[in-house]
Amino acid sequence: MHINLKAIVSELAKPIQTLSRTQILHGSIIKSPCSHDPFYATKLVRFYAIKKDLLSARKLFDETPKRSTYLWNSIIRAHAQAHKFFSTFVLFKRLLSSETPPDNYTFACILRACSDSFHVKGLRLVHGKIVAFGLGSDFICNSAIVSSYSKLGLDDEASNVFCRIKDPDLVLWNAMISGCGSCGDWKKGLELFRTMQNMGIQPDGYTMVGLITGLDDHNLIKLGEAIHGFCVKCGFVLNDHVGSVLVSMYSRCKSMDLACRVFDSLVNPDLVSWSALITGFSLSKDYQNALVFFTKLLLNGGRPDPILLASVLSASAQLANVGPGCEIHGYTLRNKCNTDIAVSSALIDMYAKCGFLEMGINVFKTMPIKNIVSYNSIISGLGLYGRAPEAFQMFEEILEVGLEPDETTFAGLLCACCHAGLVNDGREYFKRMKDEFGIRAKTEHCVYMVKLLGMDGQLEIAYDFIKSLPEPVDSSVWGALLSCCDSHKNYELSEVIAEHLVGDKSTTNCRYRVMVSNLYAGDERWEDVERLRVNIGGMNEKLPGISWMKV
Repeated sequence: MHINLKAIVSELAKPIQTLSRTQILHGSIIKSPCSHDPFYATKLVRFYAIKKDLLSARKLFDETPKRSTYLWNSIIRAHAQAHKFFSTFVLFKRLLSSETPPDNYTFACILRACSDSFHVKGLRLVHGKIVAFGLGSDFICNSAIVSSYSKLGLDDEASNVFCRIKDPDLVLWNAMISGCGSCGDWKKGLELFRTMQNMGIQPDGYTMVGLITGLDDHNLIKLGEAIHGFCVKCGFVLNDHVGSVLVSMYSRCKSMDLACRVFDSLVNPDLVSWSALITGFSLSKDYQNALVFFTKLLLNGGRPDPILLASVLSASAQLANVGPGCEIHGYTLRNKCNTDIAVSSALIDMYAKCGFLEMGINVFKTMPIKNIVSYNSIISGLGLYGRAPEAFQMFEEILEVGLEPDETTFAGLLCACCHAGLVNDGREYFKRMKDEFGIRAKTEHCVYMVKLLGMDGQLEIAYDFIKSLPEPVDSSVWGALLSCCDSHKNYELSEVIAEHLVGDKSTTNCRYRVMVSNLYAGDERWEDVERLRVNIGGMNEKLPGISWMKV
């Protein structure tokens, strides 16, 4: 059979190949005299990797006797991009023990795999290998080293490498600035940006992305607007990637008007931009708009990822509106992403908070794989409904399957004890949390313990418990005891707690001042009531209670 090598070379030159065309091409090469040439194998491995057919790529690699550095790089990169990190590192070790030497692109790929898998020890070992292979001054390697160290928060190591480089180019400056942004060190990023400009190096869109990424606090909004202005002045805002990061920045800073304005200016917003905007609405507690924009995303043909689906399910839970949550559940079933752990856990939480716990339990039972997050969701749901024995059973199941309980697990268990009035069980779990699992009690755990003891009438014991806590004690802990004192009409202890709460001048304690005022009124201490009411008038007004039912 005549094999047209010219036609094969022509096909290989095409940048995009369907999986079926790649397989046909592979068959043609096998029948040709060039079947063992690593050049053709490299091309095919890349095509298979693009189509995510890692098995075919690996089989072809294993069957190729002569392997060039390019072929090794292609198979290593294919596994790294698929996040098959164990196989990536095994292949790299095989390359080092072979006769084929790695090059700077090999090391750059392995460095990125180390940072993506948070393998700090491996990153340092690869850095040592780079120096040993005489690539310590290579720009590609150094850029990857700086980026990888920065991504893992190892600023000192990144700076040490960066400072030893003579005349770093824009790529290296961007790597450093981006690393600072990833770690939230916006001050250092801004300092590097100014130094870079003083040296006459002009920034590009990636520079601005690195700067913007580090801004995640509302107090930094003015700085964010200044960087945004610089982007407009330099024309970077026309870049969709920069625009997407600006949307993320404004959303993180809860400036949704500005986020929407930038979003509307994007010609073709990607999923990252949509996700940033929707998550921003959720962070700003504008859950209704989060759901509205999620619907717009779907109408525009967008395909949300599991992280975004979990976010909008959380918004539905906060609204206590099961309708949108059910619709999203239907979407996950139709698109076969209901088995994702993050999505399933969010579904459990949503159904529980919307009053449909049994639906949440059904979701939990059908999950093929469960992690601690999914167990925490079901324990918290059972706890809210006072179904303590079932929550305890789930905890035992966690231990049986070899998972490690965390602070959220124990918060759910203590919540269950509170709702069921199980004081002794609550004490036991609180003790186990600290002694057996080494988890430090957070404010949430302490609030539950105070409620548990206080509602059982053990007010003095609850008070002693609070006094044993390290200072400063959060006002919500004192507020929990005050609420219990109100229920048991213990005005004497209420007076002591009132001194702690009323003495705190923060505006966040307005609701507790109202509680103290009501207690004084119950004890007919009208002068004290008047004094507190006058003080409250100068603070943020207490919002009236709101309740609703969605039909």
